[in-house]
This record gives sequence, structure tokens and C-alpha cells, in this order.
Amino acid sequence: MATKMSQRCAADEVGSRLTMVKSGQLASFGFSNPDRGALGVEVVDLAVLRRRQTADTLTKVHRTDFHQLFLVTSGRATTMVDFVDHSCEPGTLLHATPGRVLRLPVGDAEAFMVLFTPAFPPPLDGVRPLLSPFAPVRRTVPKAEQAVVTRAVQDLKQEYRRNVLTNEPVELLRQLLGALLLRVARLPSDTDPAQVDSRFERFQQELEHSFAVTRNAAEYAARIGYSLRSLNRICLAAAGQSAKALIDARVALEAKRLLVHTDLSSAAIGHRLGFSEATNFTKFFTRETGESPGSFRQ
Repeated sequence: MATKMSQRCAADEVGSRLTMVKSGQLASFGFSNPDRGALGVEVVDLAVLRRRQTADTLTKVHRTDFHQLFLVTSGRATTMVDFVDHSCEPGTLLHATPGRVLRLPVGDAEAFMVLFTPAFPPPLDGVRPLLSPFAPVRRTVPKAEQAVVTRAVQDLKQEYRRNVLTNEPVELLRQLLGALLLRVARLPSDTDPAQVDSRFERFQQELEHSFAVTRNAAEYAARIGYSLRSLNRICLAAAGQSAKALIDARVALEAKRLLVHTDLSSAAIGHRLGFSEATNFTKFFTRETGESPGSFRQ
């Protein structure tokens, strides 16, 4: 993952007014509310966002340190999150967690956007899986639930505007965001099972912490207290892949993110991800993705 962020400079707006943060060569976007600087949430219509941005910014891949939630209300569009294109139509709910790369919706869709820092929602056990780096990206809100979820967003938006105008305490705003997230968390995911084995969650957390340090599945098994055989059985049951396949997929994903979002050389990206030789990284990336780092970047 990125090293400690140190240098700040102005950048294009994406959602909220953003601050570009440079960590070595890595550029990402940090949250900064344009309406009330210290407030860790913004509720904005996609149409308003589009009017803020240049055409280049709207189509650019970006990476943020905050959550981005989209509820599509009309029209159709396609949104890329972590190199997967998601079709969006009324009732689609997209959630990009911090660290994922995103291209804003391309098409005529209209949507509510809720942008918030990891620290802003109230601490609720029911939303912990939703806010994790492994949360599903896409959900379809059932028709029977669409009015309820839309109303929850509208209530949040109304309180947001009131808070901006009056500078009142944020407690009600935080609780309304928490209520919305609880409603989202209970919706079925389009891609992932409803229940995730807690043992698999431990592996995911260790993988997120250590993927740039080791790709050895046996080391992960030892770190979380299982045999390699048991870890593979857990991973196959939860994700249909072995632990080693999931480790390599996570490293390849980070390589893709860095290739499209930074100007780091392929060798530098490989070094950042724990490869001692550039050729080894190129062979790994080609095996995992079917194309070389240079071709993928182009």
C-alpha cells in the first residue's frame, strides 16, 4: 500500500473538493468538503458533480481515501471500479471503498452520491463488513425497497444542507448516515455470498496488510493460526479459489491500480510489490492478466 502521505497540492475536484496527496510517486485524492471544510460527509447529485468537472476529470481514473456511494435514480450508465465495468440502471447501488480505483459513471444516469470519510459514520457492528476493503461493489435495490432507500438518502441530504447552513452539531447527520448504511448492508449483493466465514475474513485482513511483503500462502496460514491445507479449504469454500490464487490476484490488482494511476515505471511498481527483479514482476503480471505491464498501461 502507499507509504505515509507527505506533500499536498491542489487538484481537480472529484465529488467533494479534493486535495491531491503525493506519496512518493503515488497520487491519490483526499476528502475535503467544499461546503463545510471540517465535515466528513457530502451528499451531492451526480448532475451537480458533472457541472463541476472538466470532461477530462469526468473520464479519468481516480483513487480516493474516502467512501463513494452512488444510488442511481434514472437513466443508464457504466461505471468502472477496480477494472470491472458495472452497468447502472435505476435501483443500482454502487459502493467504492477507499483505495479502489474508479471512473465516474459514463452515460445519462442520474444518481445521488454520498461521499464520506472512514471516521465519519457512527460505530455500528452491522455496517462493519460494508465498510471493509472487501465489500461488494454493486447491489441492486429490490423494487419493494427502492422508495425506502431513496427516502433514507433524501433525509440524509436534507439534514446535510441544514447542517451546512446552520453549522449545527453533526450527531443527527452521523446517525442518518448510519441508518442509511444499515439499510444498504442488509441488501443482497450482486456478486458475493451473504455470509462470510470469519476465518476467511481474518485471511483477507492479513492479505490486505501483507500482500506487498509476502506471496507465500504458508506464511499467511501460519500468521492466522491455520495449516496451509485448512486455509486452502477455507478459501475454496468462501471464494472458490486457493489461498495462493487469492494472494496473487490481490498483488495483480494493486499492480493494475499503480499502472493506471501513477507514472511509476514497471520496475518500480514491481519493487513496491516485493519483486526483487523487474523481469520476475513482468512474468508474474503477464501470467496473471494475460498482457504485459506496458500493454495494460497503454
